[in-house]
Amino acid sequence: MEQEEIVLGSHVSMASPDFYLGSVKTALSWGENGFMFYTGAPQNTRRLPVSSLKIEEGRALLREHHIPDKNILVHAPYIINLANLVKPSVRELALSFLKEELERVAAFSVPHLVLHPGSSLGEEKGKAIQAIAEGLDEVLEESSSSVTILLETMAGKGSEVGSSFEEIAAIISSSRHQDRLACCLDTCHIHDAGYREDDIDSILEEFDAKIGLSRLKAIHLNDSKNPRASHKDRHENIGYGGIGFATLYRYVHHPKLLAIPKYLETPYVGEKAPYAKEIEMLRSGKYIENWKDTL
Repeated sequence: MEQEEIVLGSHVSMASPDFYLGSVKTALSWGENGFMFYTGAPQNTRRLPVSSLKIEEGRALLREHHIPDKNILVHAPYIINLANLVKPSVRELALSFLKEELERVAAFSVPHLVLHPGSSLGEEKGKAIQAIAEGLDEVLEESSSSVTILLETMAGKGSEVGSSFEEIAAIISSSRHQDRLACCLDTCHIHDAGYREDDIDSILEEFDAKIGLSRLKAIHLNDSKNPRASHKDRHENIGYGGIGFATLYRYVHHPKLLAIPKYLETPYVGEKAPYAKEIEMLRSGKYIENWKDTL
């Protein structure tokens, strides 16, 4: 019974010709009851009209398999940087795109959009946090949607903002629209940021004290290629990295996290998607040594 409550999926591409319908078909073929996608390439802001993306066909297939829209997550492109105080024109472009992206997410009837908070680019961290909060306020005030933005915990690579729970909390507390802001916890990122991700109870206690567990709406479930506190952000397949299968399995089945959707962003094995095998192991608790060789 417990496993039926767990939402477990992965990043799924959305490509021509079937677009969203194709994304749903792919997720179902991998045994997923939820998934994450980008509305276009994560490296740029080029987007097709939502009317061409076969949204209703995809949603109909989800309903056929009794998967609610709330199990789906959209990820904003990496290039959005609301903390960019060095180039105001670039920040304005990010604000404009994010406003449009909220409307696109709403067109899919998806409730949450994950966003990397941004990078300070050498500016003082406090100013960057304030710039992010002000940017979020501007975007949310001009949005007609009810989509919630999930700030993702980051690894601390370069000048990234959000590598500590304190920084995520500071962004939220500086916003006038705290009811529209929540959090996505990435296991690889907190590991690379220096947290003892294997002490899940302590992680959740600290998260609750500083951000609030009620704001935890999604988990990116990734192993890490790096040692703890490396600040490098390189995802690894489940069981092959510095976090390990046992800890990631516990994130999936932890009593306080059962209702929170979880999404894999692990790398392909050559040209093969690993997600069906990884999800099977994470649901069952039966880890297969050298499982990549079985794909």
